[in-house]
Amino acid sequence: MVHRGGDIDSENIYIEGDNLDALKILRETYLGKVKMIYIDPPYNTGNDFIYEDDFSQKAEDYVDNSGQTDEEGNRLVQNSESNGRFHTDWLNMLYPRLKLAKDLLSEDGVIFISIDDNEIDSLKNICNELFGRRNLVAEIPWQSRASIQNDTDFSVNHEYICVYAKKRRQENRRLKESNYMEWHRNDSFVCRPLPLDKGKFDNPDNDSRGPWKADPFDAPNVRPNLTYIVTNPVTGEKHLPPSGRHWRISPDKFSSALADGRIIFGKDGKGRPQLKSFYEEKKEFGSVDNSWFSADRIGTTTNGTKEVMSLFGGKSYFDKPKPTTLLYKLIDLANTKKHDIILDFFSGSATTAHAIMQINSSKSSNLKFILVQLPELTDKKSEAYKAGYRTICDIGEERIRRAGKKIKEETGADIDYGFRCFRVDSSNMKDVYYKPADIKQAEMDLFADNIKEDRTPEDLLIQVMLDLGVLLSSKIEEKEIAGKKVFSVENGYLIACFDEKVTEEVVTAIAQQHPYYAVFRDSSMADDSVAANFEQIFMTYSPQTVRKVL
Repeated sequence: MVHRGGDIDSENIYIEGDNLDALKILRETYLGKVKMIYIDPPYNTGNDFIYEDDFSQKAEDYVDNSGQTDEEGNRLVQNSESNGRFHTDWLNMLYPRLKLAKDLLSEDGVIFISIDDNEIDSLKNICNELFGRRNLVAEIPWQSRASIQNDTDFSVNHEYICVYAKKRRQENRRLKESNYMEWHRNDSFVCRPLPLDKGKFDNPDNDSRGPWKADPFDAPNVRPNLTYIVTNPVTGEKHLPPSGRHWRISPDKFSSALADGRIIFGKDGKGRPQLKSFYEEKKEFGSVDNSWFSADRIGTTTNGTKEVMSLFGGKSYFDKPKPTTLLYKLIDLANTKKHDIILDFFSGSATTAHAIMQINSSKSSNLKFILVQLPELTDKKSEAYKAGYRTICDIGEERIRRAGKKIKEETGADIDYGFRCFRVDSSNMKDVYYKPADIKQAEMDLFADNIKEDRTPEDLLIQVMLDLGVLLSSKIEEKEIAGKKVFSVENGYLIACFDEKVTEEVVTAIAQQHPYYAVFRDSSMADDSVAANFEQIFMTYSPQTVRKVL
């Protein structure tokens, strides 16, 4: 992984490269740390895939072995659904990516996968194998278009969103007030309930606890221990529960609720008992959503296209992009918390990033995104190419910038509008594979420089962070000590200097900050004297620091 630029203060990540390679790189550092994954993989149209996977059997070999060529080697069938390879190529592309994606999910994490009719069954088969059938949360039909296409028997106006949890809640699935805290337990996934309608609450008596509404004080069925006389304190009238029902709380709790002003007797105080329900206490306890995502409430690809066009001067450089309203709904259902990480490794038009910035600006949250996109080349005849965009990544990154600028102008919200950009690349090392576990703290021998000449200090820092399990979104500060560039990651948890001719002054200043890790390049010491005193400096000022070299 090499550094491509961007905002060093941002906690958002954009990675250019094959997502299989990117997921392998991210696996160790982000293992179990991703709350939500959304992907919109290429749908299987029978065309070739541009991902460079090493399939277990080449297409030509499959055709020969399956009897689909004649004696002269001519192909007998088209690449249609009758060709067994039609599904195999697509599944071989997706399977390893989903396998790695599952490892990245937190225990209460969830993945949403957009798909059409062609591969819905195949997708569910591999997801059932990887995630387990019991972890299927929903198969959501989404009305992706509202217009009618009349050149087929039916106008196909829907796609699907398959939802699988890392570990789905198996108990207390039914949302009830009595199990609300259990419903939100953090070691398994459950969808966030729909919020209550605040418009149904009022505060006519200026209760300090805020808006409230009057709920029935009785509940279905007869329970003897909850059947007792309630006396109206104003009229003295005595009330029993209606026939076939009981009061909602016991006599002793009733006395406490009455004293606490939670029991009322109608608007004029002369009616039957009712229970005050306060909005602030009940706002997270509404109802569950339904699995039919209609165009009127979720939006369509036409809405997604209009959103892109509004950012690019009336041009749409993507085919049927997802609308931000769809991602907004999925992120909300995912029950995300303020600082959660959301991953999209088929980023395309970067709708996910756009939606996250919208949510952060409206809810004062700090959701972070990691996007991965293969830098597919734009067609030289396309409008995107003519506008100067050479790859899909170029357009996606520009969309994030423009969307962030627009949201900031409209809301003024103080959120993270930027992103750090990386590219999947070969190792920074020439011949020696650097692995921190292989280098003990005391082994600081200085060898010949093994770092490739074209690698920047930022590239080396990214490699070190990944090797040490430090999140790429971690706070990075650049400092200067005695004329040398020094990186401080996560307020000094990791301090690194990759400049040449590092002096004792620089080493001492770093040691005095007591980092957990201190990293240098193996050729960086100014002279043999600095190299000889290196260990002694750290033993004097920060013996607990783990010292490493590249």
